[in-house]
Amino acid sequence: MNRIKEVLEEKGIKQIWLAEKLGKSYNMVNAYAKNRQQPRLETLMKIADILDVDVKDLIISNKEI
Repeated sequence: MNRIKEVLEEKGIKQIWLAEKLGKSYNMVNAYAKNRQQPRLETLMKIADILDVDVKDLIISNKEI
């Protein structure tokens, strides 16, 4: 699972803005944010770079579940 939605909310950033920066559709970013689909590692790293966070901040550890 990921924390993309939480990080976007913390930073006051809209999913549509992230979609434009990633070069992906809004629907794809929305699927990531709602954990319906998990981004590939390369995409997750790009999201972390765009949001200026450590990639670890976007991931929920399986050990915490």
